[in-house]
Amino acid sequence: MDECDRALLQSSADLLKALAHPARLCIINMLMEGRCQTVGGMELCLPLSQSGVSQHIARLKAAGIIVGKRSGNEICYSIADERAIAVLKLLKSGVKSPESEH
Repeated sequence: MDECDRALLQSSADLLKALAHPARLCIINMLMEGRCQTVGGMELCLPLSQSGVSQHIARLKAAGIIVGKRSGNEICYSIADERAIAVLKLLKSGVKSPESEH
C-alpha cells in the first residue's frame, strides 16, 4: 500500500470516527437541508442540552466536517465536507423500516 492510499484511508477513518454518534449524524442530517443552523435550532430537534449539542458540534468542527459563520450573536453552521453527506445518504439507503421486515 503506498503513502497515498494510507493517507486516504486515514482520512476516511477519521471522518467515520467523527460521525460515529447518533447526535452527530442527526446534526449532519439537519444541515443537509441546505440552510445553516444555530445551536439553539439544533437543540430543539435533539434530545440534548445546549451544551451537549455544542460538544457534538465541536467534534464535527474539529474534524473539518462543519464550519460556523458568525451572524450577530449566534453562529450558523453548515457542512464543509461533502463526504459526510455521502456517508449519511448511504447509511439511510441501507436502513429498513420495521414494517418492511414483516
